[in-house]
Amino acid sequence: MSGETAGRWGRAVVVGGGFAGLVAARVLADRFDEVTVLEQDQVTPETGVHPHAPQGWHAHALLAKGAEVLERLFPGLRAELREQGAPVYDYGERVSFLLPTGYAPRARTGVLIQSFTRDLLERGIRRRVLTLPQVRSVAPVRCEQLTAGPDGRVTGVRYRVLGDEGAGAGAAAGAELVELEADLVVDASGRSGRLEDRLRAFGVHAPAPRVLDARITYTTVHLPRPDGLDYDVAYQMTFAPGIPRGGVLLAVEHGRWTCSLFGYGDQTPPTDPEGYLDFAHSLGNPHLGEQLADRAGGEPVHRYTNVNSRWFQYHRSHDWPERLVSLGDAVCVFDPVYGQGLTVAALEADLLRRMLAERRDAGKGLDGLARRYQRGVARVVLAPWTVSGNSDLMWDPEHRPLGARIAHAYNRRLFAAAVHDPAVWARFARVVNMVASPATLFHPSVLAKVLRPGADRRAASTLPAGTPHPAPAQAGAQSVSAGQAGADASD
Repeated sequence: MSGETAGRWGRAVVVGGGFAGLVAARVLADRFDEVTVLEQDQVTPETGVHPHAPQGWHAHALLAKGAEVLERLFPGLRAELREQGAPVYDYGERVSFLLPTGYAPRARTGVLIQSFTRDLLERGIRRRVLTLPQVRSVAPVRCEQLTAGPDGRVTGVRYRVLGDEGAGAGAAAGAELVELEADLVVDASGRSGRLEDRLRAFGVHAPAPRVLDARITYTTVHLPRPDGLDYDVAYQMTFAPGIPRGGVLLAVEHGRWTCSLFGYGDQTPPTDPEGYLDFAHSLGNPHLGEQLADRAGGEPVHRYTNVNSRWFQYHRSHDWPERLVSLGDAVCVFDPVYGQGLTVAALEADLLRRMLAERRDAGKGLDGLARRYQRGVARVVLAPWTVSGNSDLMWDPEHRPLGARIAHAYNRRLFAAAVHDPAVWARFARVVNMVASPATLFHPSVLAKVLRPGADRRAASTLPAGTPHPAPAQAGAQSVSAGQAGADASD
């Protein structure tokens, strides 16, 4: 491949042009003369969410840490989205957040979040990335193979041009494989990208993924949002085993709501208007039903089911090749109810930025980067995987590991303490938004409140399924700490 010029490498190839691929391309543009993004769908700078990304139509709210990373990579992005109507608000002030023990304090936390459709976010990022002089998009194509040199280093990819309608049309009749050389290949091909198959064909050991089957179903609609409300988010958290139904109502751009209702197991939100409204009214947070009551019922309904969490632990591969890195959903898919996917992908791209800068500053080449990077990705993934995984494991009555049971019991006590203490709620908000370590929740000042006598009785008041939660007027200051903001699945 081409040599280095002015302290830069030659060409990087990104497989996949979704959120993770776009953010990775932005990082690579600072270090490579050319960045080629291979995309299965026919895209332009005006393309928003991918037509083959079923999770893309559901509720999204970028966690505070992810927003911080994106603002550093795309200065002014938050303001740009806000100009189009995507609200920015404090996690505690304009959020009607219901957990099993009551409502979260409507008090300032210092954690700012912004809600929008995935469509708006990806369009804003794609416009910026595809106008960078170093970046070019090749679409619609399907990546078929990795290529390698005699020493086993990845040297590029082979792709096949698809029909005019993209991935859904299949490969064009008689289309030949096109070989594209690269100094670095970044796989951001998402949950259906088949990286493990390409690795096996390449002769590389691909460890079996860890899988947690959450058996959650999403049903989502978008509808008009009235003016003059005192909240931008209404949320009901699910909590195993007694509260399998939940929902989120997010203020998004252009004066709209995104409403995602979700249920575990057989608690499937219907798609018909009457059934959808009945499901919303069955929740304890009345705001969801109130806003849906006047819905005309003509909006498209999107359903996303058979969701599971899946982590390919590529950092454990004993023969991972040089010059290949992977990130985003190609590595780890999270249960979207916890809102972690977009932020984790942004953090992985930021890790790549830092590691490339370190190697350039130290005068090192790209050899030695790949395995070290995959180990770094594993460290990024571990904490959010553990937090969401421990909760999801509690839905299975036959397989609840001791660690998950202990974490679940602590969370019940934590929620009960936060009902009476906005400071505990604020700490929890920072942890959930990944701007503070989970250790923050075990600070002596928090432990004293969580473990004090009587906390177990408050925690035991978790309401069973079908039991109404306290209405906002009744709750007053009886509020609860927050958790899993903005249902989110990223690639």
